[in-house]
Amino acid sequence: MDNTPLVSVIIAVRNGERFLASAINSVLAQDYRPLEIIVVDGRSTDKTAQIAQSFSRVRYIEQQERGIPDAYNIGIDAAQGELIAFLSHDDRWTPDKLSVQVKYITEHPEIQYTVARMKFFLEQDQPTPSGFRPELLQDDHVGRVMETLVVRKSLFAKIGLFRTDLSTAEDVEWFARANDHGIKMAIIPKVLLYKRVHDSNSSLTLENNRNLLKALRHSVQRKRTDSSSGSRSAHQ
Repeated sequence: MDNTPLVSVIIAVRNGERFLASAINSVLAQDYRPLEIIVVDGRSTDKTAQIAQSFSRVRYIEQQERGIPDAYNIGIDAAQGELIAFLSHDDRWTPDKLSVQVKYITEHPEIQYTVARMKFFLEQDQPTPSGFRPELLQDDHVGRVMETLVVRKSLFAKIGLFRTDLSTAEDVEWFARANDHGIKMAIIPKVLLYKRVHDSNSSLTLENNRNLLKALRHSVQRKRTDSSSGSRSAHQ
């Protein structure tokens, strides 16, 4: 791998006109090059398309199906980079986010992906949404989330893409799957993501909680299947 590999940044969005420009500018402000920005738009009815297409550096793709996992998969398929990163339209990266993670992953060829620490911040002049614990705003946290992820594109060929039957929590299921496959990863001990808390966060919904349980059940079932297969092989 080149010491300066191309990084494909995927932004999945639907009706994100409030924050999309800020997210794209967050990518453009990175001190790392080369990179490409792919915006996958889930048939927005607001000004999302116009905003995305106003940036000359953005590759704009209109999504035909629905759901964030499908948008991620479309972006991965279109990505030309050896490394892939993801950013939600309502979040922001620190300017050194990609350079820090790319440096680590290129210096450690056994590592297939990295995540980093993150800090929540409350959208200005908005109350804390119900379902969000206010104490999470106080400190930073390890972010096993899409927005901290930098991953080798080749890993998706090995363990698969995101499950499109999960409208949320697809990242939880994918991280669990990577763990179940014994994939080597690293946590960068630095805040590289600022995650916005506001009234439209999909991760705060009841549906997300249901999908979290479904993702965990899939992981448990995989482990049981692998254990049964191992037991049968040992007795053959």
